[in-house]
Amino acid sequence: MTFARVARVVSVISFMIGFGGAVLAQGDDLAQAGELLKQGQPERALDRVDAYLSNRPKDARGRFLKGVILTEQKKGKEAIEVFAELTYDYPELPEPYNNLAVLYAAQGEYDKARTALEMAIRANPRYAVAHENLGDIYARMAGEAYEKAAQLDRGSKAAQIKLKLVKELLSGSPAR
Repeated sequence: MTFARVARVVSVISFMIGFGGAVLAQGDDLAQAGELLKQGQPERALDRVDAYLSNRPKDARGRFLKGVILTEQKKGKEAIEVFAELTYDYPELPEPYNNLAVLYAAQGEYDKARTALEMAIRANPRYAVAHENLGDIYARMAGEAYEKAAQLDRGSKAAQIKLKLVKELLSGSPAR
């Protein structure tokens, strides 16, 4: 999965599920920033969020939206910092952990992604997005293991078949 696809799909879903209703309250500065982001104006959205956060530096909603915007701008390192700080300040919120995991996965850091998703699930065991993302991480890790096994033992049909199945699973294309 590409960074853009993973970040877009999970960050936006997580944003909408976790904070969307609160952020999109009518007349709110964050609602305006969210609208600017939806309109494809992430720079203006970030300016709006930064202005909002200048008066409320610990506000979880604003910081979360800032992380989402940075992710959309493909500023992964900065987004990771925002979401990591949120997990320290608000360990009870699963969404920052989930988005952190997305960013780690996009960098191929599957162990860090797994740990972040496990923390999201601890924070909210009913957070379905984190469970699904954890399944994706396990599938990616399995794919890496099967690929290594197939390289080490070129005659292993079982590893090759399993690798093919995992690749089909991750691509979303069913086997024919």
